[in-house]
Amino acid sequence: MIWVGALALAIWVALCLTGFWLCRERDDGVQCAEPAAWPDVVAVVPARNEADVIARSLGSVAGQDYPGNFRVLLVDDNSEDGTGDVASGLNAERIEVLGGKPLASGWTGKLWAVSQGIAHAGTPRFLWLTDADIEHAPDTLRRLVTIAEGKQRKLVSFMAQLHCKTWPERMLVPAFVYYFSMLYPFNWVNRPGPIAGAAGGCVLVDCAALEAAGGIAAIRTSLIDDCALGALIKRQGPIWLGLTHRSRSIRPYVSSGEVGAMIARSAYAQLRYSPLFFVATVIGLVLMFVVPVGLALLGHGTEQMIGALAFALMATMYQPILRFYRLSPLWGLAQPLIGSFYTFCVVWSGWQHWRGRGGMWKGRAQANAVAAR
Repeated sequence: MIWVGALALAIWVALCLTGFWLCRERDDGVQCAEPAAWPDVVAVVPARNEADVIARSLGSVAGQDYPGNFRVLLVDDNSEDGTGDVASGLNAERIEVLGGKPLASGWTGKLWAVSQGIAHAGTPRFLWLTDADIEHAPDTLRRLVTIAEGKQRKLVSFMAQLHCKTWPERMLVPAFVYYFSMLYPFNWVNRPGPIAGAAGGCVLVDCAALEAAGGIAAIRTSLIDDCALGALIKRQGPIWLGLTHRSRSIRPYVSSGEVGAMIARSAYAQLRYSPLFFVATVIGLVLMFVVPVGLALLGHGTEQMIGALAFALMATMYQPILRFYRLSPLWGLAQPLIGSFYTFCVVWSGWQHWRGRGGMWKGRAQANAVAAR
């Protein structure tokens, strides 16, 4: 078992060297001056059955203190709960509510709604794509544009701070951001190279770059649409992705099952719907999260030392994201349990896909149609 433990330790050492876990890529850490002239921006907000949160989120978008020309398009994606009526009732001058068309063949639901908003947006310099369950501080758009203009980025994306108040959220939500950044290291995304990503809750994209890349239709089948957009735009020029406290998710997760459903929605898509990648990933996750604690508790001699070292590194690397979410450092000790939960979610995602219910979002099972193409 020594070689198994050594392999687990080597994985954690390699991950440590990437620096993804340091959480240094933050919007308030970027130093650049505000532009002399503020470019035109149109916000596109796709919404499907979001009546419970839309007034708060859309109000925060319309309430931006942006000095330039700015308007907001809410695309009501065939909601059944009166989302469009709630949005129309806000009576904000900046807001226009569009009734979405029925889902077109060959598109995922969210991207179809986004495409309709973009088509109606005209020719602004930037599009601000934001989700209907995200609330923004009044200076969020100013900050997005300042980074885009000051750093000459074709896309700027803020990883919204997820809701983290309930017990399941404290245990599982910071890990979602942590594992996302493990897959898409922010520090690598922000420099030249093939690694690209974005966080769909808050994305500012240069319209000319998007059009040159083929428009939103170029990623119309993507279930993980934010990262697909990041990769698409990075081919046109540099992009930037970072953490923020300015944008916050206002949708709570009251149970571990709700968090699990969020993870399972796209986990198998992340593995490119490949059974081989699926098996390899499950084995790798067990190696990373189960083997170290198993050896540390049950091993002897060198095995136990290797397991303890891997476990210590695992817990230490989790500390920066815990500080970002203002949580106890003791949650680092729960990493084996948290990692095991995420491993279960990967298995669940694969199972849902094989049952024909992959990529469930707002009552739509999208992954199977996407994988078939």
